[in-house]
This record gives sequence, C-alpha cells and structure tokens, in this order.
Amino acid sequence: MSDRIKITLGEEAIPSHWYNLQADLPSPLSPPLHPGTKQPIGPDDLAPLFPMSLIAQEVSTERDIEIPLPVRDAYRAWRPTPLYRARGLERALDTPARIYYKYEGTSPAGSHKPNTAIPQAFYNREAGIRRITTETGAGQWGSSLSHAGALFGLEIKVYMVRVSFDQKPYRKAMMQTYGATCIASPSPETAAGRAVLEANPESTGSLGIAISEAVEEAASNEGTNYALGSVLNHVLMHQSVIGSEAIAQFEQVDDYPDIVVGCTGGGSNFAGIAFPFIGRKLRGGPDIKAVAAEPAACPSLTRGRYTYDFGDTAQLTPLVKMHTLGSAFVPSGFHAGGLRYHGMAPLVSHCVDLGLVEPVSFTQIECFEAGTLFARCEHIIPAPEANHAIKAVIAEANRCKEEGASRAILFNLCGHGHFDMQAYIDYHAGRLPEERYDESEVAMALAGLPAAS
Repeated sequence: MSDRIKITLGEEAIPSHWYNLQADLPSPLSPPLHPGTKQPIGPDDLAPLFPMSLIAQEVSTERDIEIPLPVRDAYRAWRPTPLYRARGLERALDTPARIYYKYEGTSPAGSHKPNTAIPQAFYNREAGIRRITTETGAGQWGSSLSHAGALFGLEIKVYMVRVSFDQKPYRKAMMQTYGATCIASPSPETAAGRAVLEANPESTGSLGIAISEAVEEAASNEGTNYALGSVLNHVLMHQSVIGSEAIAQFEQVDDYPDIVVGCTGGGSNFAGIAFPFIGRKLRGGPDIKAVAAEPAACPSLTRGRYTYDFGDTAQLTPLVKMHTLGSAFVPSGFHAGGLRYHGMAPLVSHCVDLGLVEPVSFTQIECFEAGTLFARCEHIIPAPEANHAIKAVIAEANRCKEEGASRAILFNLCGHGHFDMQAYIDYHAGRLPEERYDESEVAMALAGLPAAS
C-alpha cells in the first residue's frame, strides 16, 4: 500500500498568467537570425508559420502573460495537477532527502504537452487558421495537438519520427482517434523527406527531419500554420503553469525545493517546472539548484556546442543560438523519443551558459533501472523521457545521504509510460540496447554549422 503524500489544489488555483523568464534574465537572449541574410528576424518573417499572438509572446519580455479564459477552461479538465511526496522512494534509497514530484500524466494525452497544445490551437483558431502541421518524436506532442485540434475544430497533420512511429503504434492510434493524420517521417510527401529517403531509404528519422517536413508543408499551403511542441520561447512559457502550481503547493506543506530536476530534449517540461523557481531566485527569492537531465545518446547540453544553428535538418527554419549537436545529426533509436533532438531551447541553453542550470546525462539502461525502481515504490510507470529525471533525482538523493543533508528535491514526472510498455518488456528481458552516439557523426554535423555572427 502506498504511503505517498498527495498535495492538491482546487480549480481556482489554476494560474491566471503564464510566467515569462525573459523578464528576469540578467542578460537577454541572442536574437534569431534569418537563414539567408543572417540578420535578426522580425515578426513578418514568422508570420507564414505562426499567428501574430504567438509571435508577440515569442519576443515578449513582459513577466506575466494573461491566459485566455477559453484556455483556462480547457485546463480545468486536468489542472491543477497533483504534487506528491515520494516517501516510498525515499525509504528505498534510505536518504534524508525529501523527494517531491509534480505529476503531469493526468492530462488527456498523458503528458505535459497539452499545456501548450491547447493555447496554440486556440490562438490559431482565433487567427482564422483551420489546419496545422507539426512533428512529434515519441508521440506525446502529436497526441496533445491532435486532442487540441479536436477541441477547437482544427485539422491536424503530424509527421512522426519513423523509429517512434514503429515503436509506439498506440500513439498513432490516439492521434487518429482525435481526428488527426499521422505520417511516418521521413516521408515521400515532402521534398525534405524525399531527399532523406533518397540518401538513406532505411532512415530511422529524427525530430530535425520531421520539423523540416512539417514546416515545408505549412509554408507551401495557404491557410495552414505550423506548431512546435518545444524549444520556442512561447512554448516554454505555456509550460510555466507546472512550476507556478508547484510553488503554491509547496506553500501548503511549508516546504520549498533546494533542487529542481527535469528531463531535457527540447526543453519544455524542464522549463515548465524550473523556470518559475529560477525566476524567483533571480528576483531575490530562495536559492535553488536546477538540474537538466538528458540522454547520453543525444547530449546536446553536455557535449554540444553553444552557437547558432538551424532547428531542422533541411535548414528551413531561422537560426537560433542554442546548444547543438548539428542539425544534420540523426540520433540512434533509443526509446525516449521525446529527447531525440539535436538542439536545445535557446532559453534553456542561455540559462546553462549563465550558470543557472546544471546539465547531466545518463545512459538508457540506467534510466530504465531508475524508472522501474520508481514504479515499484510510487506505483506510476514513468515515460522513458521522465526516467532521465528520476535517475538524476536518485543521484541527488544519494548525494544527500553521503553528505547527511536533508534537502528537498522536486522533479517533473512529465508523463506516464502506458504507451511505452514494449520498451519495458525489452528492458526486463535484457534486450534493451545501450544506445550510443557516434563521435564522428557529431563531428561531421558540427562541421556543417552555419556561419553566423
């Protein structure tokens, strides 16, 4: 029987505003650059892909952005999400640390992604858009935007990374159930996809390739916009409801985290849990250590270069300054498909560069080992992506034990693993490979970085 402690809030505690970290940064982000001129882009450069309301949020330095009432009403279906005290895990680790987790798996898609899918669908509908293209890695984002499309009457087309398309058929079924179209990427439907398939017909795909396909289709079709599930400033801002709720929940138990942990692929769920706490710190509030946990097979923060790069493989997107392994890099087919991206959100990258965030990386098998321990102690099976955060939490809790320090650790359990059971089957059968990245492939991808001042 579980003895975990659940800290809940009523619907009135759903945040009324998103928090924008850009308002509190000690130095501003480097601007996105036009891929042709290498000059800073303006709103008109983004208008073919995004509604002006989202473009305004992307460049805003206002601290609090009001959440539209229809979006807050949609949030009520699962927000506020619960905060748990993981006493079972604490006991298993024999640690003096107090471990908490914010559980985002209660959403319709089973992850944190609807926090931004719903506002993006809402703003597009308000702008008169009726069709959106997007990409998805493991399928959480594609499922979420498909649900949001059904909610606001939009047609959704999702390019899903081929390796995840094959590994996670139930995610495809979920998207189709909500009325969306799901295509394996690389596909023969776009010039970007055909080019990849011509070079390698057996390509497992990547988020960079899938982004290229979705952007190409949106830019080529009037009345079609593009939506991204991570990386961009407005996406990270929408996820701030996670950390804002957590701050209010900690007030209920008279505690506060010393360490905040999230897994990182593009940066959205880490930003959602950590940015409100980092913002408080920057405004003179309590100090916290923010830890970003990424896969060792795609280590953009720990092994990538902090420079300007394209967000996609076909080099259709603006250049942004971020930690990157090179836009041509195709990660191996490890199961945490949501973390298989060559770059990192500019805001997260900037925070790492400022010393506000500490990045760490872990291998696939040690993350599944951590996730299995968590499931047995806390009775929730985590998504493979979330296993990286759990591994980082265990490392911090063991450090507390070694030092005899009673620290509070908070992490974002960004989704459940109910669609990822084949990965757990392979892990328990000893068939889960220990995926690595090829140093020579990264070197080649980095050698192709664009020249930008």
